[in-house]
Amino acid sequence: MVVLMRTVLIFGLVTFGVLTMTPHPGAKQTTDNVVTIIAERFGFTPSEVHVLIGTTLELRISSADTMHGFRIVGGNVNILVPKRRQGEAVVNFEATKVGRYEFECSRLCGAGHNFMRGAIVVHEGEEVSGQ
Repeated sequence: MVVLMRTVLIFGLVTFGVLTMTPHPGAKQTTDNVVTIIAERFGFTPSEVHVLIGTTLELRISSADTMHGFRIVGGNVNILVPKRRQGEAVVNFEATKVGRYEFECSRLCGAGHNFMRGAIVVHEGEEVSGQ
């Protein structure tokens, strides 16, 4: 199978499981960004994604081991993430309101399944702060 690799420019910093997204200084507040999330027993990397209100995210979720689920709590997203080397799941998330949007694994994947949680944190302003 031929796999097309796409180079994605992400403005921000990835440290300790937290991804911070800030738009280019000359860009308008609404930006398009791609975030890659790896699901693995028993966590997501990154486990937090910080964005500005108005940001549209494309979340590309893949697994480093077995099949997982990806559900945004209180939202209408609940998908399966294929097991290692069998593709990725893609979710579009529009940051229309400030707040914390929790996500979790929605497919039982072992004894630590309940620890597979994370969040998309939407901030107001011109740049994400408080990291």
